[in-house]
Amino acid sequence: MKVLNSLLFLLLLTSLSGCFFRKWRMSDRQIQAHFANRAVKPTFFTIENDSLKLFVASVGSDTLPPLLLIHGAPGSWYGYLKMIDDSALYSRFHILSVDRPGYGKSRKNRKAVTSITKQAQWIAHALNLNHSGKPAVVLGRSYGAPVAARLAILYPSRVKHLFLVSSPLDPDKEKFFWFSKWGKMAPVKLFMDRHINLATAEKYTHVAELRQLEPLWPTLQVPVTLMQGGKDWLVDPSNLDFAKKVLAGKPAEFIFLPEAGHLITNSHPELVKTLLLNSCRCD
Repeated sequence: MKVLNSLLFLLLLTSLSGCFFRKWRMSDRQIQAHFANRAVKPTFFTIENDSLKLFVASVGSDTLPPLLLIHGAPGSWYGYLKMIDDSALYSRFHILSVDRPGYGKSRKNRKAVTSITKQAQWIAHALNLNHSGKPAVVLGRSYGAPVAARLAILYPSRVKHLFLVSSPLDPDKEKFFWFSKWGKMAPVKLFMDRHINLATAEKYTHVAELRQLEPLWPTLQVPVTLMQGGKDWLVDPSNLDFAKKVLAGKPAEFIFLPEAGHLITNSHPELVKTLLLNSCRCD
């Protein structure tokens, strides 16, 4: 009976994974159809070396100030389609939306790249596609937020303003669910989508990665805006309190939205757009 229950749970888990990804993932054909009748379409670049690959969607003139978008886990560059399609943004910014290493078309091999520092170092290469000579506005959401922060710490001269949305930053507040441990089991991983397996690998290294990031917060030199929803079931809202503590004395703005969930860039697009545009008005 125990084996049967485990098998039934495995079938349910893989079924839910498939349903989730069919709803969330877009094929190349769907992406082409999405942009077919749009005046502005992305140009795609792949930056690669012997160990890593970075896929970048570029929208807008490369002589405009760069806006670098970093997704969470799982995710893809087209998770920011609403922003990419917004003429108010692509007429003001050169938008660079990446597949984080391991996700989407940034897959080089089967090994998960769970290092926040390595991801930040590699994603920074996307900024080389911009020819404005101006520093970037960098936005990271969910698991992409610590990566965005690390990038800004590593390359302060290349970042004008940092936006962290629904950000898991506090290593003591990492959320684990009752089913999380199942995703680490080899028989389960065989049946799961590779993006789910990658997200699981990140999940179980995230606490250690955040502890490495923790002593580096005082070295952050760029202005930062943090946004957190009060009804976020994936990221504990108290992460905002942690941010206030480690960023004390820094040029930081903290925006708490009591009724918002996790996907603030989708639920509050006008607020996010206004903040992004205001961040570069002095140019």
